[in-house]
Amino acid sequence: MLARSGRYRVRVPANQPPVQQPPPVQRLRVRYAKRGRARFTSHRDFSRAFERALVRAGVPMAYSSGFNPHLRISYANASPTGAATEAEYLEIALAAMCDPAAVKEALDAALPPGLDVVSVVESTGASLTDILQVSRWEVDFVTAAPEVLAAAVEDFLASDAVEVSRMTKSGMRRFDTRAAVLVLRHLGGSRIELVSVHGTPLVRPDDVITALSPHIDGFSGTQRVLVTRLAQGPWRDGQIADPLRG
Repeated sequence: MLARSGRYRVRVPANQPPVQQPPPVQRLRVRYAKRGRARFTSHRDFSRAFERALVRAGVPMAYSSGFNPHLRISYANASPTGAATEAEYLEIALAAMCDPAAVKEALDAALPPGLDVVSVVESTGASLTDILQVSRWEVDFVTAAPEVLAAAVEDFLASDAVEVSRMTKSGMRRFDTRAAVLVLRHLGGSRIELVSVHGTPLVRPDDVITALSPHIDGFSGTQRVLVTRLAQGPWRDGQIADPLRG
């Protein structure tokens, strides 16, 4: 058990000046996974569970300044609800130096089953958002015939543009999915591999699923599809490099 960090949110009375917190003395980067039924955990639900885990684990967190100080946690490019993932990342700022291995062990024990801490390292200083450039996904169409799925992948790759529509915060938007796809490969059976760029708008696996659906006989958007993020990070020499190595 690490030293107790106290409450994870503090309110300052309005008649007092805002609290100026000392700067963090250490920043740690965390890779975590959502497995099994935990893939249905939303980002908001995960953030609440993670804050509670920090308190239970006794991680000495740094706080922001102001009238409503809160834990210094930076999330980056969370996966969509319903997708399993082996490669989610966040950064925490600490008020005291800690052994990253001890933080990993304490946090992993404090989180619910299916939310697993994979690794914890000291931050390199570069922005996580800038480092996480691409994602590699495995998409299992479950009921799709292998030969039909392989043909759908070939048709997609042969196209100059494949547009889909999706409701966004600013309303219905139409955009090209083909430009964001670096790799699309049939893995055999009902599974495909997808490597996509984190651009604007962000092309998600379900957008590529929508683009492939018209080419898969008998497939509809209501059918079960299993999506798993296997990696994300910088794109170097045709591969995804480890984002925790800088």
